[in-house]
Amino acid sequence: MSERSRQIEHDAAAWLARRDGGDWSTVDAAALDAWLSAATAHKVAFLRLEAAWLQSGRLKALGAGLAAGELPDRGRWSQTRFGPHAAGVRESAPAFDATSAPPGTRTRNLPPQRGGRWLAAAAAFAVCAISLTGLWRSYEQVEPLSYRTPVGALRSIGLADGSAATLSSDSTIDVALSRHERNIDLVRGEAYFDVAKDRARPFAVQAGDHRIVAVGTRFAVRRDGDEIRVVVTEGTVRLESAGADGRDQPVTLLPAGSSALANASGVLVRAGSAADAERALDWRRGYLVFLDTPLAVAVAEFNRYNTRPLVIGDATAAQLRIGGSFRWSNAELFVNLLEQAVPVRAEREAERIVLYSR
Repeated sequence: MSERSRQIEHDAAAWLARRDGGDWSTVDAAALDAWLSAATAHKVAFLRLEAAWLQSGRLKALGAGLAAGELPDRGRWSQTRFGPHAAGVRESAPAFDATSAPPGTRTRNLPPQRGGRWLAAAAAFAVCAISLTGLWRSYEQVEPLSYRTPVGALRSIGLADGSAATLSSDSTIDVALSRHERNIDLVRGEAYFDVAKDRARPFAVQAGDHRIVAVGTRFAVRRDGDEIRVVVTEGTVRLESAGADGRDQPVTLLPAGSSALANASGVLVRAGSAADAERALDWRRGYLVFLDTPLAVAVAEFNRYNTRPLVIGDATAAQLRIGGSFRWSNAELFVNLLEQAVPVRAEREAERIVLYSR
């Protein structure tokens, strides 16, 4: 918040507290109207803080020293710099106690401690009101937060709603949480979500033309261009997709253990166990698991985690099938194992490794 905005918030708070006093007059009302008319920002700040004032029972914080649950009496606070002397209506009154004023300074007599109490109360209200304003903004005005990982790195993120996200290599998500919605935009890559239960605020992940909705569950979403893959390890999620013609396709419910591959042509669902789903997400533990997988597919997976790419040198090499569990951080070891287990030879260059059949 800028210094000017902060001052406007303080001024609006002071006006509200002054109006709550017992000696509010038509002169005071005219002065307030003049202040409100001076700038749109004044009116916006006043109305917003007035709503906070009303909703909080006139902010019990202003009643410092009162018994719990007791609200301050009307007229307890008065004499702000926006009192009857505001807006040039009368002579300006000092905002300090006469006993501490320098010699020759004009002061106005106040009842004992009344001025001090008002200043403390006004300051307390300003701080509380501005804090409530910030809280209101955080709930009503959603400001997305962006998280990303570089190639070869994972990142775990705790979200404000109690959920957690784990980003895979070279991934980006935008997070927008409010008191009504929990929206995640998977911009690129893959992310695993451990969703805190909140039936009033569904947790939705948008990935291109696809939307994955959950209440409280665990699942991963991967985005490859216009195609996505969803893997559910716990609970049930709802997959909503748009077809090639832009029309919504039938909703797909995915229980724990299942996975789905979705694109503009449709949704392909594969059933399985929770253990199968966990193995498909072993990248979280640093591994890639292949089961009778074409070498071209395995190479593409390794390239998601490494800056020195593996390159398929010919069509025969691309069709070779492999299986096993490999650390994605050690592509060199993966290539060594390939040369020993399958008919592949590798040519190691400074910027890449090319795999040929033999």
